[in-house]
Amino acid sequence: MLVVTELCAGYAGGPVLENISLRVQRGEFVAVLGPNGSGKTTLLRAIAGVVRPGSGSVRVLGQDIHALAARKRAALCASVPQKSSGLEGLRAKAVVLMGRYPFLSFLGNYTQDDHQAAQAAMDQTQCADLCNRQCQELSGGEMQRVLVARALAQNPQLLLLDEVAAHLDVARAVDVYELLRARHSHGLTVLTVAHDLNLAALYCNRLIFMKQGHILYDGPTADIFTASVLQEIYETPLHVVAHPQTGAPQAFLVPHTAHTADSAPGLGE
Repeated sequence: MLVVTELCAGYAGGPVLENISLRVQRGEFVAVLGPNGSGKTTLLRAIAGVVRPGSGSVRVLGQDIHALAARKRAALCASVPQKSSGLEGLRAKAVVLMGRYPFLSFLGNYTQDDHQAAQAAMDQTQCADLCNRQCQELSGGEMQRVLVARALAQNPQLLLLDEVAAHLDVARAVDVYELLRARHSHGLTVLTVAHDLNLAALYCNRLIFMKQGHILYDGPTADIFTASVLQEIYETPLHVVAHPQTGAPQAFLVPHTAHTADSAPGLGE
């Protein structure tokens, strides 16, 4: 599905990614994790065709993503960015309909199928009630659900998400990950940059840990979501235990001092 080969990419300030190589098979649900500044977002943007690599290649279903016209690229992969811009004045339904861009006719008119696909995507992301509201009126979490709906309406082969749960409350974050897992179980390939370690470990069957522009670990969640790996990546001790219901590994912060919550100043007073 996705093959990244010796990818080097960055911005005017200098390189961010150095010789990144990875493969994602059709139907995988993969999370990219790592501290701020490790290159996660740049990797996602390079895979999406937004950032052009200095060297190396990105291929989706055998096609060089950077050599494709925008419409052909959009037919292969859809992206949900951390932030959106330029959508002020648009209603949420209009934003979701943008996901139908690869399927527009020569005249550029939306068909009944397009409207049905957009409505289905909004129903799945629980944002149908927002359809007539303008984007500047939406909260960060509401806007994020609209952007996920736009990506799903696009009916992509590969779905790329950048910290999709960052602006969502706990319930909505779980809902989105449940939806992604359901779509993944029906064959959608999902690659997400994640900030929440435990959500990623609960839902993703493979993790990629990045640091300073390099991939340090890549493998099944159960194999590499360990205290030693997390401490190396995040440079702070973490305690890893099995989730009591699913058995998935979950991480907990380890205080730097011996104080407990009961003895902390100002708590319990």
